Amino acid sequence: MIAFTVTGIMLLASAVMVVTTRDLVRAVLWLAVTLVFTAIAFIQLRADMLAAIQIMLYTGGVITLMLFAVLLTWRRAEGKPQIEIIEWARGILAAGSFLALIGSAILRSDLPSGPPLSESNSALIGELFLRDSVAVEHAGATTELQGHILAFEALSVILLAAMIGAIVIARRRDAA
Repeated sequence: MIAFTVTGIMLLASAVMVVTTRDLVRAVLWLAVTLVFTAIAFIQLRADMLAAIQIMLYTGGVITLMLFAVLLTWRRAEGKPQIEIIEWARGILAAGSFLALIGSAILRSDLPSGPPLSESNSALIGELFLRDSVAVEHAGATTELQGHILAFEALSVILLAAMIGAIVIARRRDAA
């Protein structure tokens, strides 16, 4: 419990540094630290697959992509991008609204009341993504879980469209 509390405090501290740092490159590096602490929290919660995805996909891939994007689009003549005071107010308002929305959703949802997982089941997670339904046996009872293959494929198409859109927008600015 103490290790999880320390991880949570470090996670929050690094997240605060992401939004308070005025230098964009340092903000991206603080984001990498935040994502690593998130992976550590996943490990402490026995969610090894989520921790592996967090490290490989987000900390490795996304941070590398963000650093390349920042360093390739930042022009020295323009100076370093700075965060204005009005953007602080907008950010605090957006964060507060998001926190209220998430809190409301958590309070309205029926959280599972079963015992916590004793071990991670990465194979079950993979089956849930790639099949229509999976039968799971837990505590002597069999439960039919619905798969998420449609959501998984829809997310893939949305991410592809976002990448194409980002390339088109970047190309328009370079041509000018």
